[in-house]
Amino acid sequence: MLRLLLIIAGLLFLPQIAMAYDEEATLGLTGTERGIYSVLIFIIAYGFVMAEEFTGLRKSKPVIVVAGIIWANAAYLAINAGVSTEAMHVVFESNLKEYAELMLFLLVAMTYINAMAERNVFEVLRAWMIRKEFSYKKLFWITGIITFFLSAVADNLTSALLVGAVVLAVGKDNEKFIAIGMVNLVIAANAGGAFSPFGDITTLMVWQAGYVEFFDFFKLFIPSVVNYVVPAYIMYLAVPDEQPAASHEAAVELKPGAVMVCVLFAFTIVLAVTFKQLLHLAPFMGMMTGLGILMVYGYRVKVLYSEGEEDEFDIFNKVRDAEWDTLFFFFGVVFAVGGLGYIGYLELLSIAMYDGLGHTPANILVGIISAIVDNIPVMFAVLSMDLEMDLYQWLLVTLTAGVGGSMLSVGSAAGVALMGQSNHKYTFFSHMKWTPVIALGYAASIVVHYWVNG
Repeated sequence: MLRLLLIIAGLLFLPQIAMAYDEEATLGLTGTERGIYSVLIFIIAYGFVMAEEFTGLRKSKPVIVVAGIIWANAAYLAINAGVSTEAMHVVFESNLKEYAELMLFLLVAMTYINAMAERNVFEVLRAWMIRKEFSYKKLFWITGIITFFLSAVADNLTSALLVGAVVLAVGKDNEKFIAIGMVNLVIAANAGGAFSPFGDITTLMVWQAGYVEFFDFFKLFIPSVVNYVVPAYIMYLAVPDEQPAASHEAAVELKPGAVMVCVLFAFTIVLAVTFKQLLHLAPFMGMMTGLGILMVYGYRVKVLYSEGEEDEFDIFNKVRDAEWDTLFFFFGVVFAVGGLGYIGYLELLSIAMYDGLGHTPANILVGIISAIVDNIPVMFAVLSMDLEMDLYQWLLVTLTAGVGGSMLSVGSAAGVALMGQSNHKYTFFSHMKWTPVIALGYAASIVVHYWVNG
């Protein structure tokens, strides 16, 4: 903790130092008033992000404003330092490229998820689990395992919300089960997303940056399983050994075209991998091609099956319903962190963490920080440091950034969303009760990663 405080103090108050980095990529003006001011307003904005549950202010709003202010400060410092406009634009446009590639990829994935939801794919799964009337102990494992594997394909937020609805429906008379069941889902969603390029924004960022190849991510499968199973088994012992009240949930049928939409989603993932691995193009191009195919198929569904439906199938409605708050939040993060990096703060952070602590301790610290700060800006900062690490270390930081957020309910989008969904039955403190157990799973997954991949 002392070292972490020293790192933060260094970021704010260390004088300007000469950096052994490309001068065009960094200004090295961290000791200026405008530089320190940029860091402080970013911290304030992130305070609003963390307080979203209480204030109701969407997380994208403060970071977009701060991104503009930080880049205005960076541009002012660059002009006064005599840096050419062209050199500044190179850095600025590299941020734009990073965001555009990831935004288009995520937009396609979100559109497919929305299309499958509209065709009742997830509702059928939810209704089936409720009608089966499993005991609380069986339901604990079933919901956790489904969330684990579902989050490897869908994002962890969608997976947690979908299965969270099941936990709420069957546990409505048992608040103890809801609280522990929600913690279980958060751990499962984050662990399941860590071993797949599609499971979390951070894994997608690492894949698109080219530090880890597509199939290398699956080397994290066993550590991810350990990260989930260790705390889940201990929590399982505290699950009520009772049978929930009988449910009268009606059967739900798939809408026409649902199976084909799922097949097209799988095909789109194959396209993204093919474009990256064989054609050496950014994965978003394969995703956009898959979106085009979905649009054409959507027209067929609209013409053949939508007649008589209250809401006809319109693919542009699915684009409209994407998680724009997340996409705009990601915009703010990329440009805010990118601006701080241009001023020179990421170099200071890199020196303090990776040169000062070493790769392994620094990468473990990244996961701990992710329990407090969203893992997106943390991982973007790591990627922006242009570190020279081997595959083992890149997989380690991918694992820790992905699962570290499970230690606190505010550490991941899944936890924040479930707190809102549960109507105060799952809270920050009900999650914190299990933090030591989750930390044990975090440590165990790191050890297993060393045994398996070291």
